[in-house]
Amino acid sequence: MSLNSIQPQLSSLKTCQSDISTGMDIVSEVALDLVEAQATDDSPGLKKLEQMMLECAKLDREINCFVESVEQMIAQVRHEPPHAMFKLKDSVKERFTELTAAVSDADIERHCKVVAFRDSIRKSLQQANQMACGSVEEELDEDIAVTQSQTNFTCPLTQVEMVNPVKNKKCQHYYDKEAILSLIKTKQNNKKKCRCPVVGCGNTDVKPSDLELDLVMRRMIQNHKRQSGKS
Repeated sequence: MSLNSIQPQLSSLKTCQSDISTGMDIVSEVALDLVEAQATDDSPGLKKLEQMMLECAKLDREINCFVESVEQMIAQVRHEPPHAMFKLKDSVKERFTELTAAVSDADIERHCKVVAFRDSIRKSLQQANQMACGSVEEELDEDIAVTQSQTNFTCPLTQVEMVNPVKNKKCQHYYDKEAILSLIKTKQNNKKKCRCPVVGCGNTDVKPSDLELDLVMRRMIQNHKRQSGKS
């Protein structure tokens, strides 16, 4: 077995993780459709979608564990005699079992996509209930009130209306996904940190891991576009 042959397999797994992430976003979109149509969070369909999110989160964690176990064992084998390669498969399996055993249900519940899914459902349900009562901005919690009061959906980078808004978990500012990722990459290529482009923000190190897609905000922008087109 050649160590060089292992890397392409790990790359394939990481690509699979990207597909899982995309699938989880699609499930979240479908869930929001259900909430908007039924204005409830206890429908059987929504429960099934949430279970799908948890299963995807578990699979994502298992892939992380497998990749980590392979990388750890490869690093170990590099410093051992050549015959240690014959035990690599068993070593990886043993380490993978250890890592997956340490993943609890609580860890799955804390998966960023699961947290975002539930948060989006909560926000969408609150909006639907408030609109049904004819009072959109009354009795909303603080983050919903701020979101609802925003009439400017312009990206601070592109200066045009956002298409795929992502929220920075650190400073709570929004940007268009493609624009902020492009800026981060440019800064990294120049060996620099990416400062939040919102004027006056003290966040001097924006990272891709800080960004989360806000499906509710994206729907607000889409609704705003439709309303603007009708007027």
